[in-house]
Amino acid sequence: MNYASEVEAMTCVAKGAYHGPAPIPEEGKWVQAYEIKDISGFTHGIGYCAPQQGACKLTLNVKDGIIEEALVETIGCSGMTHSAAMASEILPGKTLLEALNTDLVCDAINVAMRELFLQIVYGRTQTAFSENGLAVGASLEDLGKGLRSQVGTMFSTKVKGCRYLELAEGYINRVALDEEDQVIGYEFINLGKMMDFIKKGDDANEALKKATGTYGRFDEAARVIDPRTE
Repeated sequence: MNYASEVEAMTCVAKGAYHGPAPIPEEGKWVQAYEIKDISGFTHGIGYCAPQQGACKLTLNVKDGIIEEALVETIGCSGMTHSAAMASEILPGKTLLEALNTDLVCDAINVAMRELFLQIVYGRTQTAFSENGLAVGASLEDLGKGLRSQVGTMFSTKVKGCRYLELAEGYINRVALDEEDQVIGYEFINLGKMMDFIKKGDDANEALKKATGTYGRFDEAARVIDPRTE
């Protein structure tokens, strides 16, 4: 260690009590974190790219400083989607610090990683007060049956009004309107379930029928429209 001459000439003064870092809540315990291996937690975070053309929702499950599980969900450019594929291979197995200093190519994913790092090392995780945290694989619960991200896609114009395109239930096939042309419900196709039916051997048309449902007062519609063409 090199010291400046001014420091070399100084008199030594004894250091007082050392209390260590303030404890943070981790998986139902209060932990004084000295090293990355002292960090555990499960949480989500959002990041967006510099031109704000897309966003990433990143979910990490960290155990003893190691990323055991990663769920990467993106909306935006095609480049971000392909970067997410790479990130899903890169992140698991890395320490939290390694992941923070890994170029995940896409700005949005890098920013999400930074935000999650801050949440986890400050003890602001979803599992801060949950004993033993969550099992590896817990992020899949966010996706629900069919293991598809829940996406909301709406389009509207002043002159023609709103169009529901994708909601939590899935792909919006038809929108129900009342006598005053106000939305009162919709018909949806759960694409995750549909693909599951097809993979199990169902005919595609039968699978489509089984995966179709309605919401609201769809059966009371004065008329229905295709939100993508009408």
